[in-house]
Amino acid sequence: MARQNYNNENHPNHFTFVAVKIILLGTGTSQGVPVIGCDCLVCTSPDPLDNRLRSAALVSDGHTNVLVDAGPDFRQQMLRHQVKHLDAILLTHEHNDHVIGLDDIRPFNHRSGEAMTVYTLPRVAFEVRRRFEYVFTERIPGLPRIELVQINKDTRLQFGHIEVQALEVMHGSLPILGFRIGDLAYLTDVKTISETELKKLEGIKYLIVTALHHSEHPTHMNLKESLAFIENLAPERAWLMHVSHSMGLAAKLNPFLPANVQLAYDGLVIEW
Repeated sequence: MARQNYNNENHPNHFTFVAVKIILLGTGTSQGVPVIGCDCLVCTSPDPLDNRLRSAALVSDGHTNVLVDAGPDFRQQMLRHQVKHLDAILLTHEHNDHVIGLDDIRPFNHRSGEAMTVYTLPRVAFEVRRRFEYVFTERIPGLPRIELVQINKDTRLQFGHIEVQALEVMHGSLPILGFRIGDLAYLTDVKTISETELKKLEGIKYLIVTALHHSEHPTHMNLKESLAFIENLAPERAWLMHVSHSMGLAAKLNPFLPANVQLAYDGLVIEW
């Protein structure tokens, strides 16, 4: 549902509705789809729904843009969607397919004249400093400028009209962040979630959640687990992301999914 804001500039009883949307910039696994050197049916499919960049998302209220994760396809994703500015970046965790594109924030630094604020767990902030040490230690013109802000699973953030509630999900044995953004939840690389954290998702209408493939996996939900999770949470609509080529062709799988569930795809826009 769009957020309702009182606007007394025109009429005392005038209300404006601000829509928030999420664009799925990538919906694939750490290898992306197609996988290098693979000639399976999915990797050679001409259907764009089977072509997946590494998982990331852009949340926007029309004025404020917040990125969730900056993986190796970050530059391509920004160019593809003609993103002119970023106000902040949220990092779910430290794996390379979610952070290694941070060097490419430089055009946004140059355009704004400011450091990019990156919100993440203390452990992840440490890893960003380690992997991008030159950003924080060298004073050379043209380097990225990053301001790290440490958050935790209970942090609430506000960016323009975008409300974010962090929550903890388990990526195997690794605690990482998921995000509730108004009526929508974005949960990548999730295997399990505690009952306490599940309470933060009560009442959501839209869910974007990992479904790696059909087989059991130690650190990601497979299709069966994701569908059971969706059934338990009961959102109006759900989309499966962080999908590998082993899932199969989108055109063949989608008709067999529950009516309110579909495979996510790169470029999908969800507005509320």
